[in-house]
Amino acid sequence: MTTKHDQIIQYIMGLEPGAAISVRKIAKELGVSQGTAYRAIKEAENREYVKTFPRVGTIRVEKDEKRGIERLTFAEVAAMVDGTVLGGNRGLNKSLTRFVIGAMTPDAMKKYLSSGSLLIVGNREEALRLALEHDCAVLITGGFSCSEEIRQIADQKALPVISSTYDTFTTATMINKAISESLIKKEILRVEDIMIPEPFYLHEDDSIEKWSKLLKESGHSRFPVVNSEGILVGVLTPKDAQNASGGKVSQYMSADPISVTKDTTTAYAAHIMIWESIELLPVTEDEKLIGVISREDVIKAMQHMSSQPHIGETLEDIILSNLTSKRMENKIRYTGKITPILTSHMGTASWSALTMLMSTVAIVSLKKFRQADMVVDTFTVYFVRPAELDDMLDIEVEPVEEGRMYNKVEVCVYRDKLLIAKAMLAAKVMRK
Repeated sequence: MTTKHDQIIQYIMGLEPGAAISVRKIAKELGVSQGTAYRAIKEAENREYVKTFPRVGTIRVEKDEKRGIERLTFAEVAAMVDGTVLGGNRGLNKSLTRFVIGAMTPDAMKKYLSSGSLLIVGNREEALRLALEHDCAVLITGGFSCSEEIRQIADQKALPVISSTYDTFTTATMINKAISESLIKKEILRVEDIMIPEPFYLHEDDSIEKWSKLLKESGHSRFPVVNSEGILVGVLTPKDAQNASGGKVSQYMSADPISVTKDTTTAYAAHIMIWESIELLPVTEDEKLIGVISREDVIKAMQHMSSQPHIGETLEDIILSNLTSKRMENKIRYTGKITPILTSHMGTASWSALTMLMSTVAIVSLKKFRQADMVVDTFTVYFVRPAELDDMLDIEVEPVEEGRMYNKVEVCVYRDKLLIAKAMLAAKVMRK
C-alpha cells in the first residue's frame, strides 16, 4: 500500500522543473497535514528533486546526475545578487555558461548572445527582448523592472529575468568570483570520482577459506568485511590471514578500520593512506560499504590532476603569481613584492599569509627537486622582523635532508638582505 509520504514524493517528481513548491500548497492539493507535506518535501530535497534558494523559494529541479563540469544555476545567481525573479521561473535550474555585459549597441550585442548565457544590463527594453530571442537569460541591474511582454516571453521560453538593486560592475564581479570558485571545486577530485563501486568483500561469518578463494578469483589481496546488515566492521589483509588455519573471517580481520565517504577529497584520502600506510580504503555511506579505493588509484588520479591546466585561481595561485623564481646551484630563489593580499589591517605583512607563502614555495620547490608530489609532515616557522606593503622579498629554499621517502628543506625570507623569517619543512614523497 502506498503511503501518503510516497504519494507526495511521486506528486513532486511529476511536477515540471521550475515549478514552485510550498508546504501549504501540497497539503491543500493532496489533502494531507502540513507536517506530512513538510517531511515529504525535505525527503524530496535530500533526493535532489527539489532545492530551496534564498529569495526564490523551493522549486522542482531536475535531479543533478553527476556532471563533468560544475556550473552555477540561474537560481544561485538570483540568490547571490539578492535578486527578484520577474519571470521565467521554470528555467531557474538551468546552468549558466557565461555572462555578457550589455554596455554596447544592440547590433554589437547580437554576436555575444547565446543559449545558456546571462545578459547583465540596465533598463533597456530592446536589449531584454533581444537577449530572450537568442535564448539568453537576463539580469537587470539598478533595481529596474520589465514590461509584461518581457515577462510573458521569459515564461514562454523558461528563461529567467532577474532584477537586482546592485550596479552592473558589482553584479559582474560577484558572478565572476562565484564562477571561479565553482571551477576550483570542479578541479578538486573526490573519492566518488575514482572509487570502485560494488567491490569484492567478505562477510564476518565467512570462513577464512572464502578469503583464499576470493583472492584467486579477484586478483586482489585486501578485502573489506561487512556484517549481515552491510555495515563495515573490518578489513582482511594478507598480513592478517598469513597464519590462519581455519575459522571465521571475524577472528583474523582488523576491526574498526579507517574509512572515507564518497564526498571526501582524494587529496585527504591520499594523506590518510600515506600516513597510516594503508593500501585499501573502504568507502561508506551511513556506515554501509559502497565502494573501495586503492592507494595506487588515488595517487595516480592526483598526479593526473596536477598535470592538468588550472582554470579557477586559488589563494596559493594568487600568491605565487606575484613571484619570479630562479634556479641556483642547490637552491631556488623567489623574488616579489608584498602585495595587499599578504598584508594585515595594519599594513604590515600578515604572519599567517607569510606562513602560507613559505609553505607554498617550499612544496613547489620540493616538487621541482624530486619531480614528485609531496605530503607535508612537519612545518616549523620563526619570525624575526616585520615587513610592510611593497617591500621586496627574496625567498630562498634549500634542501637540507633528502631520502627515498622523506625530505626536508630550509626556507629563508630576506628583505634588503636582512633575514625576516625562517622555516623548516619536512615532507613525504607520494609514491604508488
